[in-house]
Formats: sequence, C-alpha cells, structure tokens
Amino acid sequence: MRIRPIVAAVTGALALSALAVPAAQAVSTDDTTLRASTAADVFGAASGRSGFSAAAVPTVTSVSVNGNKNVAVGTTTPKSFTVSVTATHTSGIADAFIELWNGTDPEAANGILRSDQEVATCTAVTTTKSTCKLTITARPGYDGEVIGSLYDNALAGNWNVNVAVLANDGNVFSDLTYKTHKVQRLSKLTVNAAPEPVKKGATLTVTGKLTRADWETGKYAGIPSGQSVALQFRKASSSTYANVKGIKTTSGGALKTTVKAASDGYHRFNYTGITSTAASVATGDYVDVK
Repeated sequence: MRIRPIVAAVTGALALSALAVPAAQAVSTDDTTLRASTAADVFGAASGRSGFSAAAVPTVTSVSVNGNKNVAVGTTTPKSFTVSVTATHTSGIADAFIELWNGTDPEAANGILRSDQEVATCTAVTTTKSTCKLTITARPGYDGEVIGSLYDNALAGNWNVNVAVLANDGNVFSDLTYKTHKVQRLSKLTVNAAPEPVKKGATLTVTGKLTRADWETGKYAGIPSGQSVALQFRKASSSTYANVKGIKTTSGGALKTTVKAASDGYHRFNYTGITSTAASVATGDYVDVK
C-alpha cells in the first residue's frame, strides 16, 4: 500500500525565510523543510528490496512531463498537467511515481510539485510493460501550503524530475534526478501598428509590450530590458508569418519599431522565451495599405 510522501520535520532544518518567501506570507513551521520523496516514502519501506541484481530493477524507457512541453504558469489559475512513465519488468509494473523538485539538494529543496493522486493509473502494453500516468498541479503564489506552490519568482526555470517505479514483485527503480523540466512564468505580448489605414511606402510604427507573471504579487509585470523579440508580418493573402526584424525590449517590457508599409497584412511580435519565462506570440494587428 502506498504511503504518501511527507515533509520531513528535522531539527535545525533550513527555514523557508532563507528561500525568500515574502514576510507577509509567513510559512507554518510544518513546512520548514522540503524533501524530495524516496521510494520508501512513496511505496512503503517494505518495497525497497535488497540483494537483487541490477537486472531485477524495473527498466524505465520513457518519462514525459506535460507532453514534453514546458509548464507555463500564470498569476492566479493553478496549472494541472499530466506526467507519465513507461517501464518494463519481468513481473509487470504495479505502480509509479513522478514529482518535480527545485534546487540542488533533494533533502532541502526550494520547491516541490507532487502528484495529485495516491496511486498512478497504469495501463499494460504487454504483460511486462506498462505506462503509468499521474496529474500534478502547480499553484502560483503562496496559499498557506508550500508543497505545490510557486511562491517565489526564483523558482522559475529547470526543475528536477524524480521518478520511481514499483514492479509487481516489489523491486523498485528510483532516480531523484532522472532529468530536468522547465516550469516557467507565463508571458503575454501585445502589438499595435499605426496609422491605420496607411499609404503604401509610408512609415508604420509598431508598438507593444512584453509582460510576464509575477508569482509573488499575483500580477503581470513588464519584463526587464534587453529581451529579444521578432517583428513578423503576414500578407493578407498568405497564412504564413515571416520575420521582418529583431528588436529588444526597453524599460517595462516596452517594444517599438518602424517599418515601411508595403501591402495589406498583419503585424505581430514573437517572443521565443528564456529558461524562466515562457514563449508568447501577439495576435496579429491588421493594417490596410492604400
């Protein structure tokens, strides 16, 4: 029977105040340590069988987090996403577990994103191979519970993926750092091309703004200066956008550039993102060229 992982209560453990949790959002003493789950936490102490050869351990063939897409989280709405692991063992697969943890020390992580379910939904592909799925929910901001919370903007970036698989005979595969996956701050882009309409060959000014989720304030804020953004154009008769020029954000995420009006069509900004911040594309703004 699975035992739900818990936060370890250890004397002298790292205080979350050192993790930059806002003073106005004080964390209860029950959450003074964030520890990545071990196989014994997940499946019960009796599952960690010893004295078996490496060949007896389940073999993991693939692990997917959010369909292998980055997890982008906004300011107020929790983000739920599917994680899955495919594994094989001669006795078959009984259960699996995936969680994400942020930091360099699994005994004192900066953040933990755990599965919503007690037990994975495992679907047998063959008698020895199964794919097990779980759902994880990331909540922006701090709501009184640190586990599952993105309480600090510094948590945006690469998270470790902790994977454990239980075979029917009790053998366990466990890897606290199987791979990494990006959990990012959601970004938004706006665009406006003016004047409208415009004479052919005249100068068109295209402005906009790039903002991203601030998990600490629950609002969107302008991204710092120097972020690369591409101005793109699509002719009215086409379905494909093409790059026109690259520009960079200025103070508060502001964007501004000029182009010569050549034909009717749509102008937009495209941001490819960085490790901490998700990519975004503005809705094209149509301009009628006379």
